Amino acid sequence: MPESVWVAQSDPRVRPLLADLAREYSTRYHRALDDVHLELREYPARRFAAPEGGLLLLVRNGHAVAGGAFQRHDDETAELKRIWTHRAHRGTGLARRVVAELEFEAARRGYSRIFLTTGPNQPEARGLYLATGYTPHFDVDAVPATRLPFSKALTVPVGAR
Repeated sequence: MPESVWVAQSDPRVRPLLADLAREYSTRYHRALDDVHLELREYPARRFAAPEGGLLLLVRNGHAVAGGAFQRHDDETAELKRIWTHRAHRGTGLARRVVAELEFEAARRGYSRIFLTTGPNQPEARGLYLATGYTPHFDVDAVPATRLPFSKALTVPVGAR
C-alpha cells in the first residue's frame, strides 16, 4: 500500500508526475510537449501550498505512483488539479484514493465545495469524477468539445478539523 505524503511542488518526487502529465496532455491534445511541460512546471508553486492548497503523492519504494493537488478557487471552494496515476498502476483504485484524500484535506482546511475541470479527451477522468459523486455541469450525453466542469459538496467527519 503506497504511503500518502504531502509535498511542495519543488519536491523531486513530483517531477515524474509532471513529466507524465505533460506527455499525456501533449499526446491527447496534440500540443508541443515542451510547451505543456513548461506550463505544468511553471505553475505557481504557492497555489499548491498550505494553507490554501496542497499537493499529495502516493509513494511506493520512494517513487510517486499517483498524486494530485488542490488550490483555492474561492473562499468556499477548492479546485482539484493534476490528478495522476502512473500508467503501471492504473486500474488499481489509486486515483479514487488520491481524490478522496484531497477532498478530506480540503474539507479539513475549511473548504465546503470542490470544483474541477477535465478535458474532452480524458474519458478516464470523466468516469472517475462521475463514479465518485461529482456533479457534471455539462450534458453527459453529448460529445464533449471543451472543458468539462464538475463540482461536489464536501463534508468533514466530526473531529477531523
